[in-house]
Amino acid sequence: MRAVLCGYYGKGNGGDEALLAALLQMLPAHIEPFVLSGNPTETTRRYGVAAGDRMSSSVFQVLRRSDAFIWGGGSLMQDATSALSPVYYAGLMGLARRMGLKTIAWAQGIGPLNRASTRCLAEKAFTGCAAVSVRDRASARLLMDWKIPCTLAPDPVWALEPKSVPGLWDLPAPRVAVVLRPHPELTPARLQVLTRALADFQKATQTCLLLIPFQPEQDLAIAQAIQPQLPGSSHILTLEDPQQLRGVFEGVEMAIAMRFHGLIMAAAAECRCFAISYDPKVSQLMQDLDLPGWTLDQIPNDPSQICQTWLELYANGDPLSADQLHSLRDRALMHQDLLHQALRF
Repeated sequence: MRAVLCGYYGKGNGGDEALLAALLQMLPAHIEPFVLSGNPTETTRRYGVAAGDRMSSSVFQVLRRSDAFIWGGGSLMQDATSALSPVYYAGLMGLARRMGLKTIAWAQGIGPLNRASTRCLAEKAFTGCAAVSVRDRASARLLMDWKIPCTLAPDPVWALEPKSVPGLWDLPAPRVAVVLRPHPELTPARLQVLTRALADFQKATQTCLLLIPFQPEQDLAIAQAIQPQLPGSSHILTLEDPQQLRGVFEGVEMAIAMRFHGLIMAAAAECRCFAISYDPKVSQLMQDLDLPGWTLDQIPNDPSQICQTWLELYANGDPLSADQLHSLRDRALMHQDLLHQALRF
């Protein structure tokens, strides 16, 4: 049985690559995947699967030769970053459905949907799917309003298997991971305040700071701006393999992260986590896991106040309990169960 996998794959975003790795990990053995990718050659090299250009006209031929269309995961149906993105995904979903493929919306995070037209497009895209799973309560409520049944389960990356990172254990210990990304509200002034706080935190703890750009095209410049201002040992870790990205958190004590999947990977590795939220999905994760943190507009102007908050977490904070982690990983596999049920012979 051939299935076309469609998401924000092959675009250099560690979180979306982690979702693809989790999806491939969860697919039934009888499924032959074909991934629509922004970089098909790299996707084939990394995962050993067939892949094609997500924007090519050959997508029509691929769909014609396939039996199922798996759409997800992640925040694909949202118009906060682009009004064109939902048109692309909804268009492919509609095309697959018209061509007779079984359509599955997998591990979706729906929204923000700020335009009425996008909201209508999203409702039509989800209507008629053979199976739908979502990763947050707000998405489940939206589907409930649309009278579309769905499975609600934690993000599949909770169940992603980690891989070891060569050389990680040779770096000085203890280690703290820092995962920042650009955003209009992360102004140069705010970034400078965070950098000074990181420098003070490092002086107080003598930790090795690992700056991890999840999407190097966007995040690397921030890491490169911060590193020269740090007084102690620091390293920029650019990892392409999402399972290694997950594995790096096995070797750190604490994580300070903006990226949604950076927080999930760190929490899954039993790190103490501090969140900096730029998006409702990060704020929702903070609430669900009771993680300390701030939204970008809440960041104090005083670096010493920020540093003191981090020091308190470093000294006295607790990671998620073993029971919490077991529950999250177990429930994340509900996305796998949905695939196996929907893709039976």
